[in-house]
Amino acid sequence: MRMNIVILAFVFLNITTVIHGGITSKFVRQAQPSNEMPLSTFPSPAGHNAPEQVHIVQGDYNGRGIIISWVTPLNLANSNVVTYWKTVDGDVKPEKKRTHASTSSYRFYDYTSGFLHHATIKGLEYDTKYIYEVGSNETVRQFNFTTPPKVGPDVPYTFGIIGDLGQTYASKKTLYHYMSNPKGQAVLFPGDLSYADNHPNHDQRKWDSWGRFVEPCAAYQPFIYAAGNHEVDFVPNIGEPHAFKPFIHRYHNSYKASKSISPLWFSIRRASAHIIVFSSYSAYGKYTPQYVWLEQELKKVNREETPWLIVMVHAPWYNSNNYHYMEGESMRVMFEPWFVNNKVDLVISGHVHSYERSHRISNIKYNITNALSSPVKDPSAPIYITIGDGGNIEGIANSFTDPPPSYSAYREASFGHAVLDILNRTHALYTWHRNQDNEPVAADSIMLHNRHFFPVEELTSDNRV
Repeated sequence: MRMNIVILAFVFLNITTVIHGGITSKFVRQAQPSNEMPLSTFPSPAGHNAPEQVHIVQGDYNGRGIIISWVTPLNLANSNVVTYWKTVDGDVKPEKKRTHASTSSYRFYDYTSGFLHHATIKGLEYDTKYIYEVGSNETVRQFNFTTPPKVGPDVPYTFGIIGDLGQTYASKKTLYHYMSNPKGQAVLFPGDLSYADNHPNHDQRKWDSWGRFVEPCAAYQPFIYAAGNHEVDFVPNIGEPHAFKPFIHRYHNSYKASKSISPLWFSIRRASAHIIVFSSYSAYGKYTPQYVWLEQELKKVNREETPWLIVMVHAPWYNSNNYHYMEGESMRVMFEPWFVNNKVDLVISGHVHSYERSHRISNIKYNITNALSSPVKDPSAPIYITIGDGGNIEGIANSFTDPPPSYSAYREASFGHAVLDILNRTHALYTWHRNQDNEPVAADSIMLHNRHFFPVEELTSDNRV
């Protein structure tokens, strides 16, 4: 059935107009700062020492592990215990298992966090629904997740893509717009979570409220996070000289499984995708730990098993908005040849608070003596997605350069989210959904062709408005 869908979609796309570069959407959204929801919008759940801010991430390299995280106000007996079991058909009593989480807390200026619990569960069965419970005897809360299918080249899988979310009323529309799509299985999140640092002394209560805000989604499907500039939280003038402290304490990941020495850069394999996450705001020059790790990780990619190679990094390399223009340039110059040589399919970034999709282009011929400094079409290059349009407190970035550069395929100053629906080893349907539309409407869409198995130029539909 999935193959029939692919064939029909491929035929449809081949009778439409070839991508013509530099489309700037005519859709006009009123440009104004988003209004942040007050702290009172997100109270703690009822019950004594109730677990809250529950979220999950992948807990190993290949998808048989999960990290379950939650917060409690008190560190009581059994408040760090998670109980989990497989769903079963019929009246068979499920075998329940328990594991204990590691527990910590942190101080930031005049704030002391609750108790942060992180439980890693490994050896789960692929493509299986699990129920889990967290909390002590006084208050127990129940959630569930589904493990991904076993890694393989033709395994279908659907990722949501959300960036620069924040916790405004627009953010809420973005998140619930995505959640209305029953196909979403995991979220790729290229940074900028709570925007706590937009408040005096980096008000850490905003990390708590953000955790409660996203829990209805993040407790049920894993979010794969890259760190953005709003996660840095480097404030030595108030006695906080350690960068990324709140983010690293709150959002654990399985970085050691990919031989990384830092949770800020890591990789996972999930279904038919190999996902590489690295950090715009950590050292990446030659011979730095991040540089050395990325060089080795790219050598480990096996496109016969995971044909879709996806990279997430917060600051975009190709961006035609005057906001944050060329901030990712030094990283692009260093690593773009690696991405082209390895035929990366997709690079996902945030940071710029609007939406943009590029053509497959590269600028790897540039050096300071040959004057070749213009991007050119390159069938081995990634498509670059800038999706910093989640609804953040700072508002829409509505200052695109004019005329549009040749590398820009589609751009729009609206809030929204995207969906990457991997169909098989050759095709994946990518769609972007602005908040003002109903979920079935795709303001931008393209059938992606895998760079390893089907490196044919993509076509796009002409129905964007």
